[in-house]
Amino acid sequence: MSGLTEAQIASFKENGYLVLPDYLSQPELSSLLTETNKLLDEFPLESHPLTQFTTEEDTADHVGDDYFLTSGDKVRFFFEPDAFSSEPDPLTGRAALMKPKNRAVNKIGHSLHTLSPPFKAVSLNERNAAVARSLGFVDPRVLQSMVICKQPSIGGAVPSHRDSEFLYTNPPSAVGWWYALQDAGPKNGTLGMYKGSQTGKKGGHIARRFVRKDGGGTEFIENQGPSLPKGMEEEKSSEPSDEDLEILDIKAGSLVLIHGNVLHKSEKNTSPNSRYAYTFHVIEGAEGWEYDERNWLQPPAEGFSKLEA
Repeated sequence: MSGLTEAQIASFKENGYLVLPDYLSQPELSSLLTETNKLLDEFPLESHPLTQFTTEEDTADHVGDDYFLTSGDKVRFFFEPDAFSSEPDPLTGRAALMKPKNRAVNKIGHSLHTLSPPFKAVSLNERNAAVARSLGFVDPRVLQSMVICKQPSIGGAVPSHRDSEFLYTNPPSAVGWWYALQDAGPKNGTLGMYKGSQTGKKGGHIARRFVRKDGGGTEFIENQGPSLPKGMEEEKSSEPSDEDLEILDIKAGSLVLIHGNVLHKSEKNTSPNSRYAYTFHVIEGAEGWEYDERNWLQPPAEGFSKLEA
């Protein structure tokens, strides 16, 4: 496995992201969709704490319960806030779903790459390891794997953010692997990427971090550590503008590589079509990079998985 070409590496370094069409074979894509639908159909609703997932800063405690914070080595299900009625179920007193459960889930996470054979097969393999080595990784480690569902009509918007804010290493090293399991376009909440915004010149510094709050829950705090990856120049910074924004049109089976410092977002899915995507992140596990102990997601006892099979 030779990894990325020189032209692809140059494009990633310039823009902060890279789209690789047809990265998944049709059998691989079908297996992931089948597994996703099976998981959504079979998880028990009666015993579920009905944890809702939101990325809005003023409601960050919604993703700070034990069900969320202990999900790093499990497969768990998180609901869209807009899937619930404003009134509780009169029979149970619990929040009342207005959608079938398989159309109410925001995401499935966070260790599909270790616990689901189909997702493990497309995650921990030499092909991905070769891509990581092309990007300069020495000991690539995998964490936070999930299916993001973007359900029809209720799939929530994700505001502009940088992934290293959530999976911080000292210095930053995260890169996202984002696989389109279904076509993703402007009508169903595709990715919006700010070109070049991973660099110091375009405001690419990690200025804040999403961490576990003392006493429980989660919060954003100011980043006191390095804000750029090793080797990236400190430059006079200006925030990216709307002129830098590219709304991607991504075909099912494509892989999008996302630099941990690049600014990106997605809009609410108001269409009748879901937008399933599988994503995991890779961080540097070699000496000289430290995974922060305050990050919301903490490693299992055996450590994060090596990227190769």
